[in-house]
Amino acid sequence: MRPGQVRYGESRELQKRLEAARQNGAIPDVLLLLEHPPVYTKGRRSTADELPMGEDWYRMQGIEVTVTDRGGRVTYHGPGQLVGYPIVDLRAYGDDVHEYIRRMERVMIESLGEWGVEAGCIEGQTGVWVGDRKIGSIGVHVDRGVTTHGFAINVNNDLQPFQWIVPCGIEACRMTSLTRELGAEQDMGAFMDTIARVFGELYEREPLEVEPSELTPGPQPVAR
Repeated sequence: MRPGQVRYGESRELQKRLEAARQNGAIPDVLLLLEHPPVYTKGRRSTADELPMGEDWYRMQGIEVTVTDRGGRVTYHGPGQLVGYPIVDLRAYGDDVHEYIRRMERVMIESLGEWGVEAGCIEGQTGVWVGDRKIGSIGVHVDRGVTTHGFAINVNNDLQPFQWIVPCGIEACRMTSLTRELGAEQDMGAFMDTIARVFGELYEREPLEVEPSELTPGPQPVAR
């Protein structure tokens, strides 16, 4: 499901509707692939010092600041970054959240590898790295055995907003992107194709492209 560029709050409402439908067995597992307008999201473990300029300053730069119920700390989302929200019933994975997250890391690593970027994990850190530079982040929420939130991969996005915060609670964290590693802007649609295919392979699902309205009633997100 690819609704385009969607405001963070609207995407959260869509996830909640899909989550309820999945919990009730009304729909299969779903993967949302989208982008957000500029926004800092504060996870459950976030602290005030991760936004050192003060929230009003960030809003003056045109960046929304919002609280969310995923795990993790503060991170940034913006145009050109690929965000993936899997709505998945964890019973298929023995209710093992760690196995679910490890597969998510593998999705990012294998997809980036197909595009010529060698990425991996760092012991003790969640997410995906190119050397000492972070390219992919993960934050999830589980309710009644169904996941929301997910992963974000820096593809073509501006990396400056990461330098204004303590990203993921990691001091002096260096961020990178597919564009920075390869030296040129990349085809977002084609990279989404790769992510969807690899996600299907590693989570043992057959990808099928659908519109949000086909799976959930109510207001649909407006692409921007």
